[in-house]
Amino acid sequence: MNKYFVFVIALTLGFSAIAQKKELKTAVKELKKNNLEAAVTALNAAEAFLSQMDDKSKSQYYLLRSKSLFNNGEADFSDVQKAAEALSSITNPSFKQEANDQKQLIFSHLVNKASKLYEKEDYLKSSEYFENAYRLSQKDTVYLYYAASTAVSAKVYDRSLSMYEELKSLGFTGIEKQYFAINNEDQKEESFNSKVLRDVSVKSGTHSSPTEKLTASKFPEIIKNIALIYVDLGDNDKALEAMSIARSENPDNVNLILTEANVHYKMGNVEKFKELLELATQMDPNNAELQYNLGVVSAESNDFENATKYYQKAIELKPDYINAFINLAALILGQEEGILSQMNALGSSASDDRKYDQLKAERNQLYLDAIPYLEKAIGIDPTNFQAVKTLSNIYSATGNTEKFKEYKALAESLEE
Repeated sequence: MNKYFVFVIALTLGFSAIAQKKELKTAVKELKKNNLEAAVTALNAAEAFLSQMDDKSKSQYYLLRSKSLFNNGEADFSDVQKAAEALSSITNPSFKQEANDQKQLIFSHLVNKASKLYEKEDYLKSSEYFENAYRLSQKDTVYLYYAASTAVSAKVYDRSLSMYEELKSLGFTGIEKQYFAINNEDQKEESFNSKVLRDVSVKSGTHSSPTEKLTASKFPEIIKNIALIYVDLGDNDKALEAMSIARSENPDNVNLILTEANVHYKMGNVEKFKELLELATQMDPNNAELQYNLGVVSAESNDFENATKYYQKAIELKPDYINAFINLAALILGQEEGILSQMNALGSSASDDRKYDQLKAERNQLYLDAIPYLEKAIGIDPTNFQAVKTLSNIYSATGNTEKFKEYKALAESLEE
């Protein structure tokens, strides 16, 4: 009786082995014919024997399941995810190459789909595809960075924050080597996608003087975004903690100083913001943008003298800095309100009349002082309606009829 029982078990196991191999062969055949429905039916039948399969058969099953789920890139996002997950169960060396090929196919699909979704401004889905590309091939850390960045564009800050924190823990910098050579025909530097392509061009004689450069680190940007997200979430302590870590590792990085300054500004710490801006300016004295921002902060603090100094320095460094010209004019014209308040408070006595005339002359002088800055701004950008309109009003107030008509006509043409 026992022998019979053993015989029955052996017969059953033999039958299941034959059945599973038959179903797997059917799935292979149907997938080659792109007959997905039949392939899935065969795989579903084989799945019933999964627990009895040997390592090789299991690996083949998961490879075929991945291919059926992926459906040559026609699958929806959920099935693509499952197709990628199935590959992790392939352990037999016989299917290593096919599994790697399938992995590369899915990876390329995820990256291409993410890029297309990004172009369509579907940032959240783009982020999901980029993240799955990274999860499939974790050596390609840059795709986790893209996933975090596109999540920011989608304004899904909790999602982006977790990925930025992961990038920080990985020590991701995103520094890449770029390859360049001079085009011998026009003597201009050209970039190449790889060292091989660059070297081939040099050897063929079309290019010369090969060079290599490293891109800037993305780490400061990651820390900046972590800090700004924490500020947006109302967690200022964590925002400053993130900046502290970044600054300790890169004390001379001007961009990090500016990021910390912006965090303080969002928190309302204007004095600390100004202090850090001044530090950044000392480290990068020829940065017109820094000088301009210091001018803005000083103006907001009613520090007329320093605001003027910083705006003028910005113009000295960047002669076509139109916003600096406009802000200088606004700074001057902003004093008009105080003069008008004094004029309106005067009575009708002889001394009040004399004071009124004095204040009126001061007000007129403000207009005259603002004119050169507005004219400079319009010279840089003749289509700046606000500058043109303001200058038209000033010439009207100062009695310069000819100039008033000129700028009034220009303002009207810009409104059309």
